[in-house]
Amino acid sequence: MFQQHADASGRITRILVVRTDRLGDVILTLPVLSRLRACFPRAHIAMLLRRYTGAIVEGNPCANELIWYDDEKEREVPFEEMVRVIREKRFDAVVLVHPTLRLAWLMVRSGVPIRVGTGYRAYSFLLNRRVYEHRKDARLHEAEYNVNLLAPLGCPAPDSIGEFDFPIIIPGSTVETVKVLLKRLGIGGDRQFIVIHPGGGGSALEWPLECFGRLGARLAAERNYAIVVTGSAKEGSLALSLASMIGDAARPVAGELSLKELAALIRSASLFVSHSTGPIHIAAAVGTPVVGLYPQITAMSPRRWGPYTKRARVLVPDRPSDCTECDGGKEKPCACMASISVDEVFRSACAILDAAPSAIASV
Repeated sequence: MFQQHADASGRITRILVVRTDRLGDVILTLPVLSRLRACFPRAHIAMLLRRYTGAIVEGNPCANELIWYDDEKEREVPFEEMVRVIREKRFDAVVLVHPTLRLAWLMVRSGVPIRVGTGYRAYSFLLNRRVYEHRKDARLHEAEYNVNLLAPLGCPAPDSIGEFDFPIIIPGSTVETVKVLLKRLGIGGDRQFIVIHPGGGGSALEWPLECFGRLGARLAAERNYAIVVTGSAKEGSLALSLASMIGDAARPVAGELSLKELAALIRSASLFVSHSTGPIHIAAAVGTPVVGLYPQITAMSPRRWGPYTKRARVLVPDRPSDCTECDGGKEKPCACMASISVDEVFRSACAILDAAPSAIASV
């Protein structure tokens, strides 16, 4: 084992935060970085994550270093090579926000003295600072669960959850790129737009595409908004299908944007509409009003996974939380999610649009 690196007062000076899963999970871990920086202002704080989510953390003032868990082809770095990388960094403590057996064993093998994580996994004996909170009952928000992991380091959650910080740093060059994109799309001057993100990447049950289409068409016809349809490169056909349903007001850009460009685009929008997916957390982080569509199932509920902002309206099916009608498969749409009417979502969108000032000038 390595000797713990601490300053003269015994404080931890090198900390690793681990979150190697999806985009939304990483965004909801950003308050961990902010809280650690507040508790350990002189510490070297690093984050281990995947490359595709890394861009959203780049430039974060609370992170000194990003370490990649995968290579350029999105393959996990071989275990022994990862051990060598972490061992050479000589961290005092690691916070396993995203726990897996591989990651827990990696930290043991790498000689990290203080290993913080959940106490409710079969491999939790590999961690020596354990936090006992079940997440599946969704008593708290994911961001709150994440910050609670810091208590064993003597870094308790702030008194007010309003102190949580989700910094996404958008470079000026990226802002200029998005300005050019908007001009190419015919959106400029006083023309305002709404972002609709219909894909979900399989992270939760989804609102039917046809409903998004009817919503977008109404927002364009009745409120005179342009509709920018976003998505990953794999969701290109989905975005095109939705754009064809909406009509001439739609601008599909799926696969055309980097994560930082997507953040800049969302920041400039008047409203963001989607279900439970990573970009909805980008919207909340950059201050864009949100309409979110969430299942009533407890483990997927907005109480745990909703947009962490006061500038949001979240709609949930009025169905039993233990409904078995929807199996989560792609063969047929989820009847529970389809029960959220287009009229209901349209009214929520109009309410938040009328209540919030336009964000178009922020780009």
